Amino acid sequence: MEELRRSFAATARIESLLRRGQRGSAASSGGYAFGKVRIDFRKAEVIADGKPIDLSALEYKLLRYFVDHRGVVLSRDQLLDEVWGYDTEVYTRTVDVHIAGLRQKLEPNPTKPEFIVTVWGRGYKFLG
Repeated sequence: MEELRRSFAATARIESLLRRGQRGSAASSGGYAFGKVRIDFRKAEVIADGKPIDLSALEYKLLRYFVDHRGVVLSRDQLLDEVWGYDTEVYTRTVDVHIAGLRQKLEPNPTKPEFIVTVWGRGYKFLG
């Protein structure tokens, strides 16, 4: 009976991995668009309202991570781990500063963001 249970668990894990693989990432498709923003991942270019947007390397990496995880609430610690790296000695306020920078450059009204929203007490979510 134990062997059968392990077999079901293994099958469920494999099915989950296959589903994730089929979704793919927006970055792997070469581009993504939301609102008046267009991202060309192959060229590492961001265009908003027809004008090129100059993003720092970290802002670009953060935006790409948000696009690949759209709709998911991401904590500051998750973003620090995934975007900045595990060995980084930065503070969670650093995430807030970079998100504020992205909002200034990409949101139609940065004081009322519609794409990178705060989920109070949990982190941020990308709705683009």
